[in-house]
Amino acid sequence: MSTSIARPDLATPQPPTGTRRLSTVTAEDRFVEIGSWVAGFALAWIVNARLLPWTGLLPLVLSTVVAGLAVLAVATAMTEPRPVVVDRVVAALVHVAALTVAVALLSTVAFIVYRGAEALFHLSLLTQDMSGVGPRDSFDRGGILHAIAGSLIQVGIAVLVTVPLGIGTAVFMTEVGGRYARIVRTVVEAMTALPSIVAGLFIYTTLIVALGIDRSGFAAAMALGVMMLPIIARAADVVLRVVPGGLREASLALGASRWRTVWHVVLPTARPGLATALILGVARGIGETSPVLLTSGAASFLVLDPTDGVMNSLPLFIYSTVRSGEPMYIERAFAAATVLLLLVLVLFAIARRLARPRKGSR
Repeated sequence: MSTSIARPDLATPQPPTGTRRLSTVTAEDRFVEIGSWVAGFALAWIVNARLLPWTGLLPLVLSTVVAGLAVLAVATAMTEPRPVVVDRVVAALVHVAALTVAVALLSTVAFIVYRGAEALFHLSLLTQDMSGVGPRDSFDRGGILHAIAGSLIQVGIAVLVTVPLGIGTAVFMTEVGGRYARIVRTVVEAMTALPSIVAGLFIYTTLIVALGIDRSGFAAAMALGVMMLPIIARAADVVLRVVPGGLREASLALGASRWRTVWHVVLPTARPGLATALILGVARGIGETSPVLLTSGAASFLVLDPTDGVMNSLPLFIYSTVRSGEPMYIERAFAAATVLLLLVLVLFAIARRLARPRKGSR
């Protein structure tokens, strides 16, 4: 009968005592975090109200953040090692930054809706234009139908022009490559930061001055397209470059040509990312004012033909009414800004919906 004796050097190594995973959060940790922020607020209030002549909400918030982080670091260091202290402080900073962005966004949207609330609750806002409406007429008369139609028409034409060009440019840079592709990529990256006024001046000098085309919604759409094109091309290029190379190799190994591979494999795989590129382009173009002001001009009546004279848009309507200085016009501008936010949200939702893969597709 043999007996086995476990050798100490072959035993399973055990983690050193006193260590813990950074991702583990206990009830005591939550208590320390909450208590630190409460103590930080109390210290900030004492400093602002009793020791220093600081008044207002902003100094109190900033002092609370600094004091809360300091108390959190000290309280955590009393029971935890240095990596846990750094982890807790950095996590608190990230949460504070996210909360700051959320508060800024929500407060901006709430302020816009609040300022335009009186005009929003009138049906005429969406069913009438501003033809024959004075600056002191009631909200029962006049609306932004002409501006909504103008924005949709101009952005729609710009999307029809820029999406094929932008995706084609991205395919050329990604799938073809070579010296010319590097030149195109450099130009696209440089045009990404193109000021909107430059895009408007470019279309004004080429289409309106050189070619003699009248100022119209079509010219404004071309100006918006100049701004949207590099955004869509750059974002689509990034998306296409992350498509796995194994998919291309498998398609080519089955005998498909390069362009059939791009059309049937690469583009469908990158469809959600291409929708994001479209969203970024629309977000850049739909809120611009100066290109429309230079190439189209503002009209107070409904225009549905993009080649028939001036055509208004929502950003241009907001700009012109706020600039008037009339209180009721300014309220109409805030109502139009609310409608613009909703319109952008609807367009984004439609783009994301179209980008989803169909059920049963692989």
